[in-house]
Amino acid sequence: MGVCGQYVLMQTLFMNRMEEIMKKIFRQIHLWLSVPFGLIIALICFSGAMLVFENEVVELVRHELYYVKKVETVPLSVDRLLEEVELTLPDSVSVTGISIFPDPERTWQVNLSRPHRASMYVDPYTGEIKGKYERPAFFVTMFRLHRWLLDSMRAEDGVFWGKMIVGFSTLLFVVVLISGIVIWWPRTRKALKNSLSISVGRGFRRFWYDLHVAGGMYALLFLLAMALTGLTWSFGWYRTGFYKVFGVEVQQGGAHGGAALRGGRGSGQSGKNVSHSSSYVCWQQVYEQLALNNPGYKQITLSNGVANVSFNTFGNQRASDRYKFNPHNGKIDEVVLYKDAEKAGKIRGWIYSVHVGSWGGMLTRLLTFIAALIGATLPLTGYYLWIRRIWRKKLRVSGISLS
Repeated sequence: MGVCGQYVLMQTLFMNRMEEIMKKIFRQIHLWLSVPFGLIIALICFSGAMLVFENEVVELVRHELYYVKKVETVPLSVDRLLEEVELTLPDSVSVTGISIFPDPERTWQVNLSRPHRASMYVDPYTGEIKGKYERPAFFVTMFRLHRWLLDSMRAEDGVFWGKMIVGFSTLLFVVVLISGIVIWWPRTRKALKNSLSISVGRGFRRFWYDLHVAGGMYALLFLLAMALTGLTWSFGWYRTGFYKVFGVEVQQGGAHGGAALRGGRGSGQSGKNVSHSSSYVCWQQVYEQLALNNPGYKQITLSNGVANVSFNTFGNQRASDRYKFNPHNGKIDEVVLYKDAEKAGKIRGWIYSVHVGSWGGMLTRLLTFIAALIGATLPLTGYYLWIRRIWRKKLRVSGISLS
């Protein structure tokens, strides 16, 4: 072997040795971050998966709340419907807005001033109040588990431990995912194919090992996307840096920091309270004009002097065109299309859409749901492999063979 051959051989041996050392280091990082925080990560992923299809489940369970009994030819005018609703409200509660959907079978959502995010659903043809929105206890529990580990938001100053633990665990989950790829990423295409397969006939241990490795690889991109976007709700410093990557300066403790992961069906429009029925007179006129000019709209929301029109499109599911109108004559004075909206608002909407998987429609939501469930199993399969390894070492020391 010539000098060049020896040099190449030594270089190859050196690189292989360095790769082994790096994998050993990352294996230790992967193990000792997963062991103490694995159960928390599993709970965060599982509860997140349960929230993906919350709206569909609630609509199925409470179908009578979201759909009318009979579709008439023409619905009531917006002002008349809101006047009917306002007559049923106590003096301390007023209407703040209304959301109208293109589906003729859908009820209309009327947003109220109290309590926070309150709304009720009304039959647009009869004015019958179908009921108030109430988030089911199961999804309330899943949301609190996902965001705060069932901790409660405190009014007084202090450490919000549930939120901090979730944020810290999510941050470590990112490191765990990356270290896992470093450990198990194969060198050849054939090895990659084997790593992406799950064996069911080669024993229980092999099945759990394949489920851990292949499951992590399949769900990696979605889990990283959910974790990296979810951290913007946990840490102000992270949120500031995340926005800065996209060229936006934000203040810590802003609106996004306190935003909920999922608003559910009860997320109403905020705004100035409407105190008298005459304020609704021009809303029908504005609605008709916007519906005519936007035939493919998903939802039109009207409040005092402001209207938002959203569409069924891929990408930011919170994207909407914003219109300001004169509440006295219904004339639209200002139009801010989504493409011209401020960058911070766009990024905030994208963060939410990527986090919950809604950016690509039903397909990406389904993939997000599956990825979150896989994420919940990764710590459990990891615990099994770790405990079994310790058990095998103890039996080996005792001179007992474990098949």
